[in-house]
Amino acid sequence: MAVTLTEAAARHVTRYLSRRGKGVGVRLGVKTTGCSGLAYKLEYADEVAPEDHVFEGHGVKILIDPKSLPYLEGTELDFVREGLNEGFKFNNPNEKDRCGCGESFRI
Repeated sequence: MAVTLTEAAARHVTRYLSRRGKGVGVRLGVKTTGCSGLAYKLEYADEVAPEDHVFEGHGVKILIDPKSLPYLEGTELDFVREGLNEGFKFNNPNEKDRCGCGESFRI
């Protein structure tokens, strides 16, 4: 299964990398935290590590470390605006539950 991103997410990443002046894409992973157990981590990546799984969509690379991949398979990364707020949204079919504050999830 692949990890994908929407056109809106790709546009946002492309604009940011252009302003930043460097970068190959975004690094998506999970970390242990919160009341439900796992939280997403997302950062801009300057290089591809040898162990990274690389997915590409709309001209943007998504890099995922091997330990995070089982939790993220099938995930779609989106960029949404809701009222005055904007940010990345993770549409993960593996999620079974999410904590009340929305910061962590469970598989």
